[in-house]
Amino acid sequence: MSDSRAALRYAKAVLAFAVEKKAANAVETDMRSIVATISESKELRNMLQSPIIKEETKKETLAAIFKGSSEITLGLLGTLASNKRTALLNEVALKYIILNEDLKGEGVAHVTTAVPLTAELEKKVLKQVAQLTGNEVTIQNKVDESIIGGFVLRVGDLQYDASIANKLNNIKREFTNSL
Repeated sequence: MSDSRAALRYAKAVLAFAVEKKAANAVETDMRSIVATISESKELRNMLQSPIIKEETKKETLAAIFKGSSEITLGLLGTLASNKRTALLNEVALKYIILNEDLKGEGVAHVTTAVPLTAELEKKVLKQVAQLTGNEVTIQNKVDESIIGGFVLRVGDLQYDASIANKLNNIKREFTNSL
């Protein structure tokens, strides 16, 4: 939990600095690149997590991998290495993206359903989320048959679980607690 809070603090600090320098969107592009690169490379993930590899080596490696990035992004990489927090890089990048989208009034609503959303249903979900959050969002639909039916909606830190699987688990929990 403290790692998550630390990542959020780094992301907020970088965003504030990027906004001040009018480079928030350029840094967001860098952060998306970082997330994509880390998710594609198991070796990079292992290196970032490794307590054996020296932070200076991690810093040099990250600077080489992301050499086309903005000065602000490179500064973040250096700061994380200096503070022995390179393991947080992916989480910092993800939080930065979310914070910057919120700042721009954009966002992504992640909707998990048992079957793909129809265009009509997607419009209804977009309308409801816009009313709830006050922000324009885009929908990212994930199909997961294990939820049986209903949906799970996640916008930023908010999550609403109206899945059949969740309701069945709640009934099961109530039943076993009453015995």
